[in-house]
Amino acid sequence: MKKLKIVTGEDTEILRTVCAEVPRFDAELKSFVEAMRKAMIKARGLGIAAPQVGENRRVFITTLDYKKKTQMMIAMVNPEITWFSEEMEIDEEGCLSLPGIYAKVERARAVKVEFFNLDGGRQVMELEGLNARVVQHELDHLNGVLFIDKLAE
Repeated sequence: MKKLKIVTGEDTEILRTVCAEVPRFDAELKSFVEAMRKAMIKARGLGIAAPQVGENRRVFITTLDYKKKTQMMIAMVNPEITWFSEEMEIDEEGCLSLPGIYAKVERARAVKVEFFNLDGGRQVMELEGLNARVVQHELDHLNGVLFIDKLAE
């Protein structure tokens, strides 16, 4: 797969599009996700979603347990948050598609996310703190929402 370029700009159409579900779990999907991973690492992001590289697909990569011994990158295909904690947190966010913009966003402190892995296996994860925040941020991308749409007062 060719090198992917990160799409920028709050009014860019693909960043405001609700993405289509991924229908096939095949070698092409794995190749695309690997190219996304390389683009995310090069840009020094904690996560990246398909629309950020110009693709209308419900898939993103996130880094969990950032800067811990258990740190790992995981691809989430056709993800859905099925539970949000009532407890909320406000913290600063940035975005690879909005370079240089940082602002405080209120999000659920914990979530339960259901998704498929790259082989089509169903997964469920309960996440909290930064892990929950990054997943909420990336899932927003798949729904055409940017973090600037959710700024805290």
